[in-house]
Amino acid sequence: MRLLCLSNGHGEDSIAVKILQALQRRLPQLQCGALPLVGLGQAYAAADIPIIGPVQPMPSGGFIYMDGRELAKDVRKGLLQLTWQQGASLGRWVREGKGDRSLLLAVGDILPLAFAWWSGQPYAFVGTAKSEYYLRDEVGRLPLPQGQKFWRKLLGEQQCVYFPWERWLMSRSKCRLVFPRDQLTTNILKTYKIPAWSLGNPMIDGLEPQSLLSEHLSYWDNSLRVLLLPGSRFPEAQRNWERILQAVDSLQELYPGRRLLLLAALPPGLDAAPFLQGLVAQGWRTALPPTYPITPTSESYSRNNTILQMSQTSFPEYLHLADIAIAMAGTATEQFAGLGKPVFSLVGRGPQFTLAFAEAQTRLLGASLTLCRNPAEIGTEVKKLMNDPDRLQLIGQTGRQRMGEPGAAQRIADRLLSELGEF
Repeated sequence: MRLLCLSNGHGEDSIAVKILQALQRRLPQLQCGALPLVGLGQAYAAADIPIIGPVQPMPSGGFIYMDGRELAKDVRKGLLQLTWQQGASLGRWVREGKGDRSLLLAVGDILPLAFAWWSGQPYAFVGTAKSEYYLRDEVGRLPLPQGQKFWRKLLGEQQCVYFPWERWLMSRSKCRLVFPRDQLTTNILKTYKIPAWSLGNPMIDGLEPQSLLSEHLSYWDNSLRVLLLPGSRFPEAQRNWERILQAVDSLQELYPGRRLLLLAALPPGLDAAPFLQGLVAQGWRTALPPTYPITPTSESYSRNNTILQMSQTSFPEYLHLADIAIAMAGTATEQFAGLGKPVFSLVGRGPQFTLAFAEAQTRLLGASLTLCRNPAEIGTEVKKLMNDPDRLQLIGQTGRQRMGEPGAAQRIADRLLSELGEF
């Protein structure tokens, strides 16, 4: 009994790991492997899941669909050769398991889905990249995004966020199960006879805080707690960080008499030094004790009436404690919104967090996300929201509805086992 995960990005890798671990709890003898098609697959390595083929970071970080120039950079860095080698590794995995019961689990978008189909093996698909909320909400259709108008009108495709070739891959007989990210998308896919199940979004799983210093929490009760999310890809995250710090300036100007606690969550794989240099350049200094750190790994910095705590291992704790977020990230932004909390976002230079990406994320998260074009707007928008209890209540409802309830990874694992038996 063998299962191979195909995924295309750090967030997708993490989701795949959650499902694999849930499967292994139910079926310990299951032989699991992974083929991360984008990035280094650190999430698999951290979970001791074997990687069966070559991995290599690319300049785009997997966001070649945002800009053709990023694709050109990837090609120059060996993308075509890497893809060929990964295909060969997948073929070898299939041949080595000839006669065994095998399943492929594709997590992400069309890239792992196409690899899974090409393998000739039974496969399931967890669609993380698309949602019908990009095109419609519970009330009705939204205006088409500018970049999609031509293609969707040319194809006559305005009824489903997935294009015909994606639906074709999901409707093959070898595709046993499809797990969209929300109920709205599931309902649409079912009209195309695709075996879609709405079981929630694993992105929301495993976010429980583990290392809070509870004796310090009361000190921050009356403060405005702001999560800062610059993203996970360098050097883009550093550029985003500079814009986020500019937004912090506008917050300090509008809340001169209120204690502010900024919680900067950096991914473990990033070098923190450039981010600290950015702090120093804007007048932040190491805070003197007592600074009441939120977690054991939080490092504290101060400027005026504001404390900034930074950590590369405290994301779940910061996620739950923050009142609002200033974010230029993908998965982390959606996880915060899924807790029913408001996010304020800024447009960056990319390759990920471009205007197109930010506008798509605004559609996805609805009322939960406020997109600002200029860092100086953040303070005004935050103050406006905090004085609007009806809007805050709507945000709470919207985030939970669109991102689902925790436990999706286990529900998906149970459905896989129920539908496919022991593969």
